[in-house]
Amino acid sequence: MSRGRFIITFIKGKGRRGKDGEAREERKQESCNVGEELERAETSTPGRAIIFSGSGHGYHKEDSPFLNNTDTSKRNEYYDRNLALFEEELDIRPKVSSLLSRLANYTNITQGAKEHEEAESADISKKKPPKSPSMGTLMGVYLPCLQNIFGVILFLRLTWLVGIAGVLQSFCIVFMCCCCTMLTAISMSAIATNGVVPAGGSYFMISRSLGPEFGGAVGLCFYLGTTFAGAMYILGAIEILLAYIAPKAAIFKPVELHEESTAMLNNMRIYGTVFLIFMCLVVFIGVKYVNKFASLFLACVIISILSIYVGVIKSAVHPPEFKICMLGNRTLSRNLFDVCGKTTVENNTVMTTKLWDMFCTKNLTDSCDEYFVRNNVTEIQGIPGVASGIIKENLWSNYMDKGDVLEKHALHSIAAAGSRKNLPVYVFADITTTFTMLVGIFFPSVTGIMAGSNRSGDLKDAQKSIPVGTIMAIATTSLIYLSSVVLFGACIENVVLRDKYGDAVRKNLVVGTLAWPSPWVIVIGSFFSTCGAGLQSLTGAPRLLQAIAKDNIIPFLRVFGNGKVNGEPTWALLLTAIIAELGILIASLDMVAPILSMFFLMCYLFVNLACAVQTLLRTPNWRPRFKYYHWALSFLGMSMCLALMFISSWYYALVAMVIAGMIYKYIEYQGAEKEWGDGIRGLSLSAARYALLRLEEGPPHTKNWRPQLLVMLKLDEDLHVKHPRLLTFASQLKAGKGLTIVGTIIQGNFLENYGEAQAAEQTIKNMMAIEKVKGFCQIVVSSKVRDGIAHLIQSCGLGGMKHNTVVMGWPYGWRQSEDPRAWKTFIDTVRVTTAGHLALLVPKNVSFYPSNHERFTEGNIDVWWIVHDGGMLMLLPFLLRQHKVWKKCKMRIFTVAQMDDNSIQMKKDLATFLYHLRIEAEVEVVEMHGSDISAYTYERTLMMEQRSQMLRQMRLSKTEREREAQLIKDRNSLIHPVNVYVDEEEELHIYPEKIQMTWTKEKCESERSRSGANTPNSFRELISIKPDQSNVRRMHTAVKLNEVIVNRSHDSRLVLLNMPGPPKNQDGDENYMEFLEVLTEGLERVLLVRGGGSEVITIYS
Repeated sequence: MSRGRFIITFIKGKGRRGKDGEAREERKQESCNVGEELERAETSTPGRAIIFSGSGHGYHKEDSPFLNNTDTSKRNEYYDRNLALFEEELDIRPKVSSLLSRLANYTNITQGAKEHEEAESADISKKKPPKSPSMGTLMGVYLPCLQNIFGVILFLRLTWLVGIAGVLQSFCIVFMCCCCTMLTAISMSAIATNGVVPAGGSYFMISRSLGPEFGGAVGLCFYLGTTFAGAMYILGAIEILLAYIAPKAAIFKPVELHEESTAMLNNMRIYGTVFLIFMCLVVFIGVKYVNKFASLFLACVIISILSIYVGVIKSAVHPPEFKICMLGNRTLSRNLFDVCGKTTVENNTVMTTKLWDMFCTKNLTDSCDEYFVRNNVTEIQGIPGVASGIIKENLWSNYMDKGDVLEKHALHSIAAAGSRKNLPVYVFADITTTFTMLVGIFFPSVTGIMAGSNRSGDLKDAQKSIPVGTIMAIATTSLIYLSSVVLFGACIENVVLRDKYGDAVRKNLVVGTLAWPSPWVIVIGSFFSTCGAGLQSLTGAPRLLQAIAKDNIIPFLRVFGNGKVNGEPTWALLLTAIIAELGILIASLDMVAPILSMFFLMCYLFVNLACAVQTLLRTPNWRPRFKYYHWALSFLGMSMCLALMFISSWYYALVAMVIAGMIYKYIEYQGAEKEWGDGIRGLSLSAARYALLRLEEGPPHTKNWRPQLLVMLKLDEDLHVKHPRLLTFASQLKAGKGLTIVGTIIQGNFLENYGEAQAAEQTIKNMMAIEKVKGFCQIVVSSKVRDGIAHLIQSCGLGGMKHNTVVMGWPYGWRQSEDPRAWKTFIDTVRVTTAGHLALLVPKNVSFYPSNHERFTEGNIDVWWIVHDGGMLMLLPFLLRQHKVWKKCKMRIFTVAQMDDNSIQMKKDLATFLYHLRIEAEVEVVEMHGSDISAYTYERTLMMEQRSQMLRQMRLSKTEREREAQLIKDRNSLIHPVNVYVDEEEELHIYPEKIQMTWTKEKCESERSRSGANTPNSFRELISIKPDQSNVRRMHTAVKLNEVIVNRSHDSRLVLLNMPGPPKNQDGDENYMEFLEVLTEGLERVLLVRGGGSEVITIYS
């Protein structure tokens, strides 16, 4: 081939990354005349290297991302000498320094509603660098989780729950709910630390782990749960306002005492709607106001809790004075009368009290209620204190039916027939209570554990902060909840605990009666905290809906992906307000709480399922930094979530599951065009027809990529496997599971060689069983070996179960063979895999590879990352180290820095990149300074070209000698040896002058004289050969890289190296083989790796 044509092909690249558009246009215009200039140069100075200097000229060179070096010609000179083997592919396989420069701010992208895959687009580098997140574990995760977990249930219902269920059962309820959230937090931590998790919380984690169907269904359930949580917080705030702060603000007032409950519900509907509208306006105007007051709301919660603990301590010495008025053993509503007694003495006159008037129609005893007459009115201490021993009475449950009067069983009471129980003066149970119902009411008080993962974009180190902050927050809240259960039972009278609205203590908040210095601390603190929690819910829910809508997996929700110019979800906020209004119209906190419990429990269930599925599948991308997880814990958490759903309310659980199932089927029916590398998709690889049909929908996502191997085996004449260690290597690599197909070619006709193919298949299956390779065997019978290899590579697999990586052996002895077919088949196979966008692995010296019974107790696996090839070089050592043979080996990554590269910055960026990939490896940057091409390089190049020329002449003379024999023999009777790398029908130089002729003595002598005359000229030509400059540059790269690799990795267990692509012009194939030999000289085990053109590794979860 001509040098000019080769260089023209090289210069006309697609353009360098990092250059502006103007420079690319200039290069395109100027490259048009390069061919002419080269031809003139070659004519005048043959054999000289032509190097153009200046911007946009000469050989392809990546701009340095770190240094602004204007000396382009010098940069190109260094670059051409060191990486010339890879120069033709740098448009699609960038230099490592360029890749790392683009990844330097990879995780500093602001993680908002924008889909995280968009952050991976190439034009992200054109955007302005965002502000670096700086929030730590305390402010970014721990305190937000505390604020979201502590809520209205703690202040309004926990004392009532202790009174109804007793200390023991209440402790059990709280412990179960806390265990459920703790197990979920462990699973969530594993998912959240498995890469970069943009904002979106559990929806993002579930959808990217279990697929768009599960993600959409559970995402909507989580959205509904968050929306109903906002309604619950608003109802709690209204209850505090109307019951404890401003009772006179009620619009509806009961005409009769028994209508009080109905009036209260109507008041909560009116005020709740007003509060909802006001909060939605605040959220609409700006989220910054909500965030500014978040700290104030959190302070209210902390102060309120501290006041409770201080009150408990104080009660041991000086209990607060809250007297409870009892009639017999029945509790009276103290806010309806002033004096706890039947009569009182005023001015030495016995007077009846207001309580008497409630039970008696006249001042005569015979017209009074019989129970009132026969039982005494007494006062007992409502807060006996922690030292009183009241906990013994509060240990056991006191479940009640609706309308039952609160009774203290320890007090003496005379039963009286005809007692008027329905008198409103008693404290009644407003609902029928059961253990399961209490579980549903309490569970919302332990939700809110996703607050840290929702803020992952603002965290300085999300992979460290999310697990630590979330688990510590759950531990703190669980300790407070459990201790509160015990302390409430130890300090407060049982009838007061069962009094939901504080009627027995003059309409005081029950938990407030225990607080120090005043009940108003709890009342005011709980009011503001519930308002803040409501605002947070109304802020988060529309953004969650907007994220689901922007994912475009549910068509009818697309409109909610739109919003204001600044991205605020206006339409989503409107829908959220409408749904929250439905919860407010229910008006009962006890009825709304189980509804949102269902949705949160379903969400947590699928978080645990996602972690369990990913763990059991052991996908290569599943490398969480959080190590304290296990699939059994995830299954336990999932089982607890499912059990709590049906324990709290089986009919709500069924409704929630039906809703989720309908959404799932809807998304599946609509055909969600999303591929997120989910675990269900990975699981479907091992399923039958249904899963195969699903896998036809599109290529696998980067996170789901794993090497699906096609191992090309070579059989000898007796159908024995020549290199069984290829199968050993495949079995060690498949610790990442996936597909393995073992293929070979039988030369001949299929009709005649069917039995031989069957025998070969059985031989390979036996060898696969010995080497413990789980996979499939594929035999192809072809008249041409090269065609058979091409057919095998194209047709193997079914649907999604297709290979993406080809493993083939090195053509040993190609140098000793005069026949070029020994190595041309190898190079053609490389070209076929490249054309098919398949990865290629070539283990060199495979006989030295370890067997499955060997163990490396130490050593290194060295990766020489010259050009970025989709991440194969990073992934393969990780997969190998999953196998027991390579488990103890350490991973080292070397990359090459040129003169214009900042090696210190490259090493720092590479270490950061590996940190986000969750891969542990030593990093080293090798500086290859520019140096003159050595005499040894010229000598190697000259020997290579002389050898090639000599072999061509030998083949030519051999052809001439055998002209007559070729015409006598029958071409169809030729028998050629079977060789997977040798094609018997290789198109050699067939000359048209091959005609039948009769040799005479004269002709023989003339032929001898002609041959004798030509021979000296041929040898003179061999001696006078001058090396091609492009070959010299490539040989220089091979020699230099080999020196560096041997120097650093001579004692490594395995060396992984980028495999350069074969030349586009097939005339240089033999030189390509020589370059590979020089590149790998002196290394015991080498794995040449060539990527398939797609990314196989990602930092995202």
